[in-house]
Parts: sequence; C-alpha cells; structure tokens
Amino acid sequence: MSEQRTPLVNALGGLLIVDKDGGMTSHDVVSRCRKLLRTRKIGHAGTLDPMATGVLVLGVERATKMLGLLSLTTKSYAATIRLGQSTVTDDAEGETVATTPAGHLTDAEIASGTAKLTGDIQQVPATVSAIKIDGERAYARARAGEDVQLAARPVTVSRFDILKRHDIDSRATTFVDLDVEVDCSSGTYIRALARDLGADLGVGGHLTALRRTRVGPFTLDHARTLAQLADAPALSLDIDSAARLAFPSRSITSDEEQSLRDGRWLDPLGIAGTHAALTPDGRAIALLEEKGRRSSPVFVIRPRGLID
Repeated sequence: MSEQRTPLVNALGGLLIVDKDGGMTSHDVVSRCRKLLRTRKIGHAGTLDPMATGVLVLGVERATKMLGLLSLTTKSYAATIRLGQSTVTDDAEGETVATTPAGHLTDAEIASGTAKLTGDIQQVPATVSAIKIDGERAYARARAGEDVQLAARPVTVSRFDILKRHDIDSRATTFVDLDVEVDCSSGTYIRALARDLGADLGVGGHLTALRRTRVGPFTLDHARTLAQLADAPALSLDIDSAARLAFPSRSITSDEEQSLRDGRWLDPLGIAGTHAALTPDGRAIALLEEKGRRSSPVFVIRPRGLID
C-alpha cells in the first residue's frame, strides 16, 4: 500500500502540459493526474470550459509554487463559430435564444465584423463565466435565475483569422459556420467573440467548438492526453526545463547559488520581470525580481536542505 502512495516524481516536480479532452472540467483533469502521478500536490494555471479541448498547464510538487509566476498572458485558440443562432451561454451547451438566416452574409461583411473585434477592444464577458460578483461566480447567479450584468473589460485580440466558411442548410434556415484561429490576451472570452460577431452582423452567433493550442510558451507540442499519460505517467517538463523555457535567465556563480539557497538577494543586472537564476549546468536555483539595488528571490526553487 505504501508503494502505491509513493509519488512518481521527485520533490521538485515540474510541469504537466495536458491536452484536455472535451466534457471534462479542469478540476477533473487535476484529479485524474493526481492519481496517475500518485501525489496530491498538483494545481492548474487557468481553466478550460468542459466543452473545450487543448492545452492545460499543471504544476506538480514544488513546481506548483511556480504557477502564479508564469507569464501566461497570451493564448491561442482554434474555434468554430456558428452565425445565425444565439444561445444562453454563447456556446453550444446552452439553450437556443434566437435563430436567424445567415446565408446571405458575404465574406467581406464577415471579414469586416472580425476586423472590428481585432486589436484592443472592450469585451463584455460571457454571462455564464467564472467571474465573481460579490464573492459568487457569475454562472452560479445566472443559473439561479438572476439577471447578471457584467461590465466590459479591456482585452487584446491580436489575430482573428477566418480559415474556412461552411454554409449549413438546416430545415428552413441557413447557418454559416466559420473555422477561425484567435490569438488573444488572457481574460478574453472566445464565446463572447462569437456572440459579438453574430450581433454585429445582425444574425446572432455562438461557439460550437474550441481548442486551446497555446498558453504562453506552452503548445500542443508539449502536451499529452490523459490516455497517453495513463500509458506513461511522467512530467512534460522537469522544474529546470520549465524555468528555462518560461522565464528569461541569468547565470550565477557557486557563491551566488549558496546565497540564493539561503534566501539572500543578489546585485541586479537590469533584467525586467521575473527571471530564473541558473547554474552553469542549467539547474534553476530561484526565480528573481529586481527592485532598486536588489535582485531578490520571489521563489527559491532549491532552498538549502532540499534533497533533489
């Protein structure tokens, strides 16, 4: 029994990049990975809706402390938007609110609509979202029957490309399905882009498929499905590889290493933002931030006394 409880990774851990299946919550993925790696020390950075698939970043063991320091401000998605039908949730999981023929829309009109939603924009998040209102999630209030009104917030959509158009004849109407790719800032709702594009074109719209292809520096190339992880449970990146990939870095001497392991600060080098302190052989000792005349640890990866 004790062997089953022994974690399959060391105390430092690292990152697990999961290609999430549809129909699962992010917490479902964490729960499954805890069993696969035999440890409770797993957390996730950001969430994906149950309908969505793709990149989900998990921290394991000591690397869970790294999650809040990762720069995950840019994200990429592949999605399908249906024009001609709006839903309560702005995606395919919600009840239909209205249906309007969309077959008359020209490619130029659609392109003009996506252009309006590209760049720095003000976006009203989807009502069924995890945003908190007075301590309670918006989706919980909406499902309780409340009229939830969320304020617009600034987001950046750096790319909103239409890859392919499909005209779908359904009974007495015609929908237009658009395969799109979106690059955007953290906090952007792709469901809301679908909703707003349909509203601008006068036919309504919602999201029918969503796949996250990138979060910060982490892509589908780093990711494995839960089925693949079950066959070979292991980290995607150990903590050193994760630090080298996710952060700029500075090289440190053996004396500086010992100082950082004790939590002491170094002289700054003029490096902006959080960065990694690496030994000549590539081991990450700490993550640092410079303030004034100090480069201070914000996370000591290998404190003195830690056996790795």
